[in-house]
This record gives sequence, C-alpha cells and structure tokens, in this order.
Amino acid sequence: MGERAAGIALQQVGSAYRYGGASPTGFDCSGLVQYAYRVAGKTVPRTTGQLWNAAGAVEYGDLQAGDLLFFRFDGKMSHVGIYVGGEQFVHAPSTGRSVAVESLNAEYYRRALIRAGRLR
Repeated sequence: MGERAAGIALQQVGSAYRYGGASPTGFDCSGLVQYAYRVAGKTVPRTTGQLWNAAGAVEYGDLQAGDLLFFRFDGKMSHVGIYVGGEQFVHAPSTGRSVAVESLNAEYYRRALIRAGRLR
C-alpha cells in the first residue's frame, strides 16, 4: 500500500501547490498524502496533525516507501511528505511552488525532520 501511494504521489510532481487542495488541480502537503493513499485504496486523515496521530513512529533506518515524514517549521510541526526511497521524499512545499521530490540529505530538511511514521 505504501509503495503504491508513494508512486501515485510521484505522478503528481509538477502539480501546483494550493492551500487546502487535495487533487491534481492543486495540493497542500496533507492533501497530497490523502490523495495518494485514497487513490491507492486507503482512507487516511486529512490534516497534518491527524496524520501524525494516525501514523506509528518509524526509526529513520527503517523507512519504507510510503512512510510519512513530519517536519517542524517556524517552531511547530507543520509539514508532511511521503518517503519514496533512496533518501528522497515527495511533498507539496508551499505557495508559489509545485509538488516536488527533495533529498533528506539536504540540510534544510534534515534539520526540520522531527519524526517518521507509518500509517496503520
């Protein structure tokens, strides 16, 4: 399920960011997660906070495609992406940008990463 959701999320690379968006016409971060899992066949919560609560913690060394990555920006947990393997994740970053693949080796994301989780 996770691998399938990660693949669906990767197909959205280039889609616009849209606050509150959860479809290929525009995504926010949690909307991308919800969409990818819904198309893969699993209903998941909509908000980043709800996703945090629904995902069991995973150690960084045990990451699998489809695991969720939670990030802290501006002092609070406020962003989620989907791990796709190879130290990379896909996410809907922010207004003015589009769905993209990023490296967990990038200092910006490595420093902001606070938890990984796997949906139950």
